[in-house]
Order: sequence, then structure tokens, then C-alpha cells
Amino acid sequence: MEESHGVDNLLAATEILRSSIEKSRDIGIAVDQSGFRLQQTSHNLASLQCSVKNIATKCRVYGIRGHLDRAIGPAAALLQVLDLVHELQNSIQFDPPRAATSITRLQEALKLLADNCTLLILWLQDAVHILTSNAASPDDWYLVRASKVVSILRELQLFCQDGGVISSAFVTLENEYRRLLTQTDFSHPTFPEPELQAIARVLAANNRLHRCTSIYAQVRIAEARATLQALHVDYLGIQLSEMDSVQNVETYIYQWDNHMEFALRNLLLNEYRLCKKVGDDDDVWMNCFAKIATECGFIEIFDFGSSVCNCKKEAMKLLSLLKIFSTLDRLRLQFNQLFNGKFCLEIQNKTRALVKKVVDGASEIFWELLAQVELQRETDPPPDGSVPRIVCFVTDYCNKLLVEENSSILTRVLEISQVWNRACFEQGLLSNEIHNTMKALETSLESWAQSYNDTALSYLFMMNNHWYLCNSARGNKLGELMGKSWVWAYEESVEYYAALYLRESWEKLVVLLHEEGLTLFPGGRAINREVAKKRITIFCEAFDEMYKKQSKWILCDKALRWKTCHLIVEAVVPSYKSYLQRFMSGLEHELNYTAERLEELIALLFQPTYDGSKCTDLKGMKNAAAISHFSYTPAAA
Repeated sequence: MEESHGVDNLLAATEILRSSIEKSRDIGIAVDQSGFRLQQTSHNLASLQCSVKNIATKCRVYGIRGHLDRAIGPAAALLQVLDLVHELQNSIQFDPPRAATSITRLQEALKLLADNCTLLILWLQDAVHILTSNAASPDDWYLVRASKVVSILRELQLFCQDGGVISSAFVTLENEYRRLLTQTDFSHPTFPEPELQAIARVLAANNRLHRCTSIYAQVRIAEARATLQALHVDYLGIQLSEMDSVQNVETYIYQWDNHMEFALRNLLLNEYRLCKKVGDDDDVWMNCFAKIATECGFIEIFDFGSSVCNCKKEAMKLLSLLKIFSTLDRLRLQFNQLFNGKFCLEIQNKTRALVKKVVDGASEIFWELLAQVELQRETDPPPDGSVPRIVCFVTDYCNKLLVEENSSILTRVLEISQVWNRACFEQGLLSNEIHNTMKALETSLESWAQSYNDTALSYLFMMNNHWYLCNSARGNKLGELMGKSWVWAYEESVEYYAALYLRESWEKLVVLLHEEGLTLFPGGRAINREVAKKRITIFCEAFDEMYKKQSKWILCDKALRWKTCHLIVEAVVPSYKSYLQRFMSGLEHELNYTAERLEELIALLFQPTYDGSKCTDLKGMKNAAAISHFSYTPAAA
């Protein structure tokens, strides 16, 4: 009876096995290759249950009931674990959010399945040994079936150990990780941080953290690059060389400043914080962040600043370099926070290289400013007596350098350069150099004034330029640097040169209207109108000649132009009008000009023109100076 009870238990186990085989056959259709292999194994288990049933009959003959009893327990457990494996596979495949938990259970189930296979193999091998010992022939049906069962169990054991099922599960888990990264709004305070961490821990525990960080980097790089592209950064593709003027991209430098700040204080800072949140291993995730930073488009933004440093060396480039240095200096804390680790060496090296290029380039341009002003002295002054473009440019340029946002940065740049070159930095170095530059400009003005053949034009030139200098320096940083006495001296010199100009030109016309020889008889009062008319004609011819010549001369400022014309009118018109009233009364219609007409003509003198290449209006000259390249050329040896 006891032996019959054992057989009944075995028959019950085989029924469970048959039911499990049917389930595995249905599930096998929906699973991947690993599932297909498991399906094949399940088919083999179908023959196993038949073999066990038949072997049980044989056992009654050979008396191996004890071995059979020991095998029944593991066999039942094996079938239950096999069902669990199928359930976990389905859970992972059809419920990915629970994949991290299910994979851990699947690994445990596969290990238990493999262990049960080991026990069953041991007991069945004993049964095979007894059958063989009892003179069963090699082709004995029972012996063949028992051996086949052992073979099936070994195949199932290998299947549990070769990693096929778990590898498929990991692929599903990685896909779920990618889905979470792609569909999650990380700006939301309740983004699924625990889920991402849980998946990362499972992958890390199974030596697949590299897959996790690779997926994370791919998704975040694509997201970050799309964000930067939305900022309209097409200018980053502009190729610049030493032949290009920085003014071609000047407007882009201000965009670059905004984009650099956004990238560091928003985009990359968020990526940095996310890497800290979703991962446990700082080294691994900081390496991941470095990959994101170098491949998301930030390097292209960074390289644009370096490209600007390659532009042609010209005065205006200094202001652009100061803007770049200001940007880097303002974001220094962000650079140190984000890129201080050992994985960001590329960005660290690029930062150091860019700072060096900016400091060296800015220092070189600044120290050559004085020499370039002196070099321009060899050029000819404007033939119309207007303000030379170099004067407009240098005064406007020095004013810009002295503005607080530029002067503080330039002082730092010069100080850094001095330290690098192991030179002692002198306080007030910037102010001294600009002061010397303005003094050199004054010397150039004196030299140019002496080069005019027309003395009157020379005086008008000095009056014109001194008016421009005092007005350009009044009420700004340049005026503060040069001092009030310097500004006042130029105001007084305008009056001085105006007087010299009138004496050398228009006042010479008035002497032509003298009264000598106008009376018909010595001591008489009768006027010789013919002589008076002739002198007026000579005056008018001289006026025409002077007017024709000076109509080509230019006074850039409207106020100076009005003032000068008013002085000319005062010097000429009253004398002319008085002469007409005294000696040509009633005959004005016979003359070339009336007094009123002279005044009208004089008011039209010194008018500015602007032909696109020559600026002659004060406001226009400042604008032209702002766009002047003033390219640096080597000084003569």
C-alpha cells in the first residue's frame, strides 16, 4: 500500500507537469528567442512526465521506491518554479514599469529552477544506476527513458544558466528606462526619480550600468541639443580667420554671451543636477554628465568665442575680446562647479586656452594703440579741414575703454598678462596709457595743421578739432581722466583759433572797402561813385573767390558752424552794408550783392556732406568712428 501511495503521488506530479507544459506552450508563442528555447524545453518535459510514469512501474519491479520518493519533491517544486518563470516573463514583457522588481524575482526563480534540476538529476542518475545493476540491457525501454529524462533536465539546467531569459528581460528593462527618460518632464517636481534609480541599481548590480549611462546620455544629449538649436544658434557655423573683421560678427557676440549664460546657468546645470539625482556612483554619473556637456552642442558655443580670437587684429577687436572675457569671468563659478571634475578635462583645457587667447590678444592690441596713433601721424590731414577719422575714432574708442564695464575688465586682463609675463603691475596703468594716447593725438593735430599751405585753413582745422575734442570729453570718463583744465583749455583755444582764422581770411576783405580817394576833390565832400563802385566790385570778386574756396571746407558740428558763420557775418556784412549806404545809396541794384544776400551766402558755408565713405557731420562722424576698422599695421623699423 505504501508503494502504491508513492506511485499515486508521482502520477499527481505528472498531471501538474502536463498542465505546466500546456501553459508554457501557449506563452511560448508570445516570448522572444529565449522564450522559444524555453518552449522547446517544455516540449521535452512532456516526454519527461511519460517517462517518469513508466519508470515508476519499473521501480516496483526493481525495488527503487526510496529513490523515487526522494525525486518526487524536487520534481513538484521544479514544475511550480517553472510556472513562476513564465509568470515573471509575462510580467516583464507586458508590464514594463514593474520590470525592475520582476527581474530580481526572475533571477531568483531561475536559480531555484537550476538547483531543483540538479537534485532531480542526482536522484534519477541513482535510478539509472540501479536499473543498470539489475542487468537491464542498454536498449531496455525503461533505461532509455530514464536516461532521456536526465538529458532533458540537464538541458533545462543549462537553459537556466546561459542567461538567455534574463538577457531578454534586461533588454525590456533598458527599453523601459529609455521610455521614462524620453517621456518624463524633468522640470516637474514629481518626476519618477525612484523608478529611474531602481532601474539603474538593477542594471548596475548585473554589470550593465554602462548600458544605463549610455541610454541616459543618448536621450539627454538629444534633448539638450534640441534645446540649444531652438535658440537660433546658426551663427556658430560661421568660419572666421585672421582675414575677417570682428565687426562682421559683432552682433553675434552679444547673442553668444546670452547663449553661453543660458547653457551654463540653466541647461547644463539642470543636467548636472539630474545626473546627481538619478545615479548613485558619482564618478560614473559625472562621466556621463561630461559626455552630455561635450556632445550636446555646448562645445560649439564655446568654440565660437575661440574663433573670434582668430579674427583680424584691429582696435575694435579689443572690445569684443573684453566682452568674451567678461562673459567667462561672470560665469566662472558655474565653470568651476560643473567642470571641476576629472572627467571634464576637455572643457577645462578649452577654457584655459580661450582665456589665454583673450588675454594675450586684448593686451597686444591695447599696448599697440599708442604706437598706431603715432603711426597715423604720417598721413595727410583732410583737405577740407574737417575732423580726421582717427581723431573721432580714438576719442570715441578711449571713452569706451574708460566705461566702467570695460575699464574694470581691461584692468584685470592687463594685470593677468603682467603676472603671466612676470612683470610688476602698476596701478593706473590703463589711465596713463590712454592719457598718453590723447597727448599723442594732440601732437598729431599740431603736425597736421602745419602741413596746410593755406594758413586760414590751418586755423579752421585746429578750431574744428579742438571744438570736437572738448565736446567729446565733456561730461564723460575721458573728460574726467584728462581733467577740467584740459577741457577748458580746448574751449579757450577754439576762440583763439577762430580769431586767427577771421584775421587770415574774411577780415582781409573788409580792408578793400576803405575810403581813401573816394572824394572828387581834396577836402571836398563829393563822392566819386565810380571809384566806390570799382572798390565794391573788387570786394565782391574777392568775396567770390574766398567763398568758392571755403565752400569746400567743413565744420562738423552745427553749433560751431553757426557760431563761425555768425562771426564772419559780423566781420564782413556790417562794414559792407555801411559802405553801400554811405557811398552807393540808391544804386544797390547795380551791384552784385546786397548786404542781405551776403549774409544768406555766408550762412550756407561749411555744410557737412556724407557720401558713405567720408563722414563730415559730428554725429555721423561718431557713428563712422564706431564702425572704423582702424586695422593695426606694423610700425616702421
